[in-house]
Amino acid sequence: MVASCVLLAGCSAAGEQFDPPADTGEVLTGAGGGSASGGWASSSGLSDDPGEVGGGWPSGKLGPPYPIVLAHGFFGFEDFAGAGYVSYFYNLKEALAEGGETVFTPAVDPFNSSEVRGAQLLARIEQILDATGHEKVNIIAHSQGGLDARVVAHDRPDLVASIVTVATPHLGSKVADVALELVAHERLQDILDDLINAIGAPLYDQIGNETSVFAALEQFSTPGIAEFNARFTDAPGVFYASFGGRTNRARGGRDCTTLTPAPFVAQFDDGLDPVHPLLLLTETLLDGGIGESFPNDGLVRARDARWGDFWGCIPADHFDEIGQLFGQSPGDGNPWLYIDFYRSVIARLRQEGF
Repeated sequence: MVASCVLLAGCSAAGEQFDPPADTGEVLTGAGGGSASGGWASSSGLSDDPGEVGGGWPSGKLGPPYPIVLAHGFFGFEDFAGAGYVSYFYNLKEALAEGGETVFTPAVDPFNSSEVRGAQLLARIEQILDATGHEKVNIIAHSQGGLDARVVAHDRPDLVASIVTVATPHLGSKVADVALELVAHERLQDILDDLINAIGAPLYDQIGNETSVFAALEQFSTPGIAEFNARFTDAPGVFYASFGGRTNRARGGRDCTTLTPAPFVAQFDDGLDPVHPLLLLTETLLDGGIGESFPNDGLVRARDARWGDFWGCIPADHFDEIGQLFGQSPGDGNPWLYIDFYRSVIARLRQEGF
């Protein structure tokens, strides 16, 4: 069971620091091309016209292009044991910053429900907006981070321009159903939560006494995600888009078809991803077997990742989607380039006016 949790492991390296409000004791990290005040330069320079890029809104805040927030998934953290060089979105923040983007990687509880994690993410986004002077952010989220982002948008839609999710289990994951069946006794669940805290506390300063692996797994389960979706509905005025992943050399099929494909995904259409050995068991579980094949990334089925405008499937397993493990190649014959993918996602958001 612990091994299944580690499958989503990642961490986030520290970058430029912004001092948070004195009562939080938290640190935000960001990188990128915004000025100290959060202003953005266009070809004609900064503008005071609310209708132009970089200008102020009637609220007095800065309008689009909005900062990018990368929301991590289950088991994500900000600085693993103080290492400072391994990132959940591997080297992505730095690569995007080189292109002039202002990017933040706020950390939330690595193991908890999205109700808890979403409240933490909201607090960090409020700090980001205070630091940059912008009115809203764009959230690009991986895995559970997408559910956290939906909580933020539901509770404070005025702070979120768009949410793009990658392999988020919007309709749950069969992996969680099976895991909960394997450890069905409540006492065993408490023991595992205690074990995670004992192991994790020396490594992740985000972990507290309330951390719970099972709060997350219960949310990913079939009944748990139904309750979540009924409660955290989409917010009017917020743009939602999503991607699914396909691995084990699957081509996708019906679950990956869409009426609103992202053009930049087409360059990867012929890519076939060999599944990472650590995900082989769960990929087989999700695939469904002979005669009933469901494209998935090893942890989330493509059909369960669809939300808002579905922009298609990418040839990547749950690790490849964020450049893990440690930036290694996605596999022989797979043209997948995760940094180019995220650059294209942001370019598309800019075209949409975000």
